Amino acid sequence: MDNSVLLVSPSPHVRSKRNTQNIMLDVVIALCPALVASVIIFGWRALIVTLFCVGVCVASELLFELITKRKKTVKDLSAVVTGMLLAFNLPASIPLWQAAVGSIIAIVIVKQLFGGIGCNFANPAITARVVMLISFASSMTSFATRNDAVSSATPLSGGEMPSLLNLFLGNHAGSLGETCALALIIGFAYLLIRRVITWHTPVVFVGTVFLFTLLLGENPFEHVLTGGLLLGAIFMATDYSTTPPTKWGKVIFGVGCGVITVLIRVFGNYPEGVSFAILLMNILTPLISMVCAPRPFGGVKKK
Repeated sequence: MDNSVLLVSPSPHVRSKRNTQNIMLDVVIALCPALVASVIIFGWRALIVTLFCVGVCVASELLFELITKRKKTVKDLSAVVTGMLLAFNLPASIPLWQAAVGSIIAIVIVKQLFGGIGCNFANPAITARVVMLISFASSMTSFATRNDAVSSATPLSGGEMPSLLNLFLGNHAGSLGETCALALIIGFAYLLIRRVITWHTPVVFVGTVFLFTLLLGENPFEHVLTGGLLLGAIFMATDYSTTPPTKWGKVIFGVGCGVITVLIRVFGNYPEGVSFAILLMNILTPLISMVCAPRPFGGVKKK
């Protein structure tokens, strides 16, 4: 008998040729429609802010790993994705030095100090955005499109609510990557086709916001198409290391994000609650993962 037939090895037993770099490259490609839309809506400064955030994130990761003599992970493109996502959560008028502070917080404090990719407890871009919103409230809430001479409020913060078509196409004030729903949905479709993410968290997240706002007498379409809901649900609430890995875990995570988002939007002092919702649910991810963990094959159910 061939002894190799009886070989027992630890998990993982399912292997794939895909690696972190392949996955992150797909995310970058999926973000490109929103990047193009941001340049059309906000002008060339949208591209400048995005490239600047990406550059600072990559430089921060490389410098930190050189100083600490850790394995170089810049080539995996995770820092590029973090830079793009952070930029997409910023207004086009953000001072570049503040964007640099946010980028350093995302990479050094949230990601690298906790052990690097896969070890961070929260999404780096989301956490940096929350810190910046609290620290630089004025510049983080000053929005304008390329056609505006002065900054204006977003629809959620008291600005004039555009038509649903303009909301869908992104022709309104907001952060760089959150306004154009069409571009974000194209990116979502790409990630699903490439099987980088599953539908569970984004659909449940958005569906919860839609249903909850409908029950509260709000316009659910306006809540779905404004703010950072689609950006957060598609690209940040699906982060591998900070969200539950199981299907039911993803569903619970999405429901929690949706409920917290609506509570903050409708009853809180902040007009937008997506970032806070994802950050709070990131903290609960270990508990959700433990509750939803599948029973090992051959295991005995606890009484």
